[in-house]
Amino acid sequence: MGSTGASLLTSKAEYLATHYLPNWYPLIADLTPETKFYSVDDDLENELNRLAWNGFFIKDYVKSLKTSVGSIINKPSEIGTVVSEMQKFRGSIEGGICVRRIEDFVSETERRYFVVSGKAFAALPDEEVPEIVEECAKRIGSQFFSVDVIERRDGTKRIVEIGDGQVSDIVGWTAERFAQLWVG
Repeated sequence: MGSTGASLLTSKAEYLATHYLPNWYPLIADLTPETKFYSVDDDLENELNRLAWNGFFIKDYVKSLKTSVGSIINKPSEIGTVVSEMQKFRGSIEGGICVRRIEDFVSETERRYFVVSGKAFAALPDEEVPEIVEECAKRIGSQFFSVDVIERRDGTKRIVEIGDGQVSDIVGWTAERFAQLWVG
């Protein structure tokens, strides 16, 4: 308990469990795109060539590059540019490099859910929470986090991101609905 008389809902360990992709990925690897982890000092172009994937989504342990060249590349030779731009626009690489396999997602289907004390919530009170979010809520041991879900072209729902919740936007939610998660 701090000097304000308040206590934290989320412990430091729980925060880090959802903040860094390498911490949550092993718990839900079957529910999210395949991901490999590297150091900035690794021969990234060579590593990507070895993977022989059709496309790569590049991010550090926390964020992707949303400016300049973006985070999606099709050729391993483009990895150096993305990493350099991440360092330029973000100031640093947090943790290391995460390379996620590109899947055929339908971008307009992405939705954010929140989990509070093991219970998953959707943006609308009467909206059904997908089974994949309920499963994620069981596997991730944190009191509060966000889960972003998207649909592949084949209709399969996939988790694209888990967030620590502390800095997550309430994309698709009203402030009133978000506040309802904390009442009673």
